[in-house]
Amino acid sequence: MRPSAPLTRLLTAAALVAALGHVPGATAQTLTATQARQVALWLKQTKRYAPGRWGVAIANQQGDLLWSERATEPFTPASTVKLLTTGFGRTRLGGTARLATRVIADGTLDSLTGEWVGPWALELNGDPTFERATREGRSLSELAQQLAEQGVRRLSGPLRVASETGTPDDGYPTTWAPAHWGRVFAPLVGAVTLNENIVWLTIGPASKKGAAPLLMNSAPEGLNALVSMHARTVAGYRSSLAVRRMADGGFLVTGTMGQHARPRRLVSVSTDPKAVLAEAWARALRDAGITWDREHRIENRTPSDSGYVLAEVMSAPFDSIATEVNTRSLNIGAELMLRWAASGSGTGGAELTAHVAEVTGIPDGAHLVDGSGLSHEDRVTPGTFISYLAKFPSTPAGKNFPMLLPANGEGTLVHLKSGLPAPGVVHAKTGTLSNVSTLVGYLGRPDGVMLISLMYNGGRVHTAKRQQWKLFRLLGADGVVIPSDSTPTDDESEQLGGEVAR
Repeated sequence: MRPSAPLTRLLTAAALVAALGHVPGATAQTLTATQARQVALWLKQTKRYAPGRWGVAIANQQGDLLWSERATEPFTPASTVKLLTTGFGRTRLGGTARLATRVIADGTLDSLTGEWVGPWALELNGDPTFERATREGRSLSELAQQLAEQGVRRLSGPLRVASETGTPDDGYPTTWAPAHWGRVFAPLVGAVTLNENIVWLTIGPASKKGAAPLLMNSAPEGLNALVSMHARTVAGYRSSLAVRRMADGGFLVTGTMGQHARPRRLVSVSTDPKAVLAEAWARALRDAGITWDREHRIENRTPSDSGYVLAEVMSAPFDSIATEVNTRSLNIGAELMLRWAASGSGTGGAELTAHVAEVTGIPDGAHLVDGSGLSHEDRVTPGTFISYLAKFPSTPAGKNFPMLLPANGEGTLVHLKSGLPAPGVVHAKTGTLSNVSTLVGYLGRPDGVMLISLMYNGGRVHTAKRQQWKLFRLLGADGVVIPSDSTPTDDESEQLGGEVAR
């Protein structure tokens, strides 16, 4: 049976673009004269629809420019920085590296009473997937259950918090705009991260009018002590509730809730992740049958303290975390990846900038101050992105790099679901700020993988984004699915990073 035309294109593409390498004898990648005119017309119309500053770079899979405008000028990149952070983390840690969350302790277990005699601490190291309500990730309950399985029935003393990368304190990145503070896409960043440092409160009406509504559940679980309910139940089906962050790390719920209203979820960022940790840990211990004679204070435990591991859970591998961070464009996840790769040194932006220069060979092509791209201080040229896309996959850490970026039709590329032959024709990263729209990535074509960098700084962000989708559809009308590389061997995986990044 003769293969269908789409299948033939897929098989041809797999042979041509495996590992993003050049195939001797293959047709040279280029833009036809018609395509070049189409790109020029696209840009002319785009500038009319979305006036501002545009940078465009289109290249073959070796990084040779086929069409460009302002390719060497710096632009604010927004979240396309995350693909650079992914490469930096891959290089430093390896795709198999994992983060540990532990209970560490000194002392002994009284076998008769089940009481742990001696100090103990929770060690958190910035796992962005830890203690999440609706997504995969490890939990405090797993740690508490491990303690119970070892015979621990009672703990005492304050909560002590530790981190292998330094002081376990969270903060708002100084490079992020103050206007973003308190918004769910810009929570506090640090070693203590639970549910991405977002708090969900599910509120239900009381049975009697005039009574306070009920906190039905929370994420993380067990936050009742942090919630002050100053709302009241009224007649009817309507609700008007609001949640306010308090200076002590708690949450104030105000407004009214109809007696017959459905439960409402209120969402806020955590202003004191350690306070949230203490309440969630108390709940996890209680559910595991462990009594905590709690002293209501929280202390930092220094990394130099002695101790051994009583319980431990491991995060998903770096590649899994990076794929989710890029697909969802998760800012806290990208910042924690940078912190992880830079060993919490506080110089992550400078180290990321140096990494990009080393890979691309362009010394002044990027200036980066964060790992997420949420900062307006970041600068990257379109040509630097092209060079990185071309060169990083051939580095020891670069296998399957395009697969760590969302494919057309998923995540932030959901609007590229139509107009292309199949999912996986594109693997790319978007970037959006109040005056920024960028789209950078790989486009599979019959003659090889095309590299595209589209950068816009101006006031018509949503229009610019639609125009960027339009160009990808134009150049990918006969596109082919980009294949993954071969799976690294055990030896290669070991060279790229161990099971635990410490």
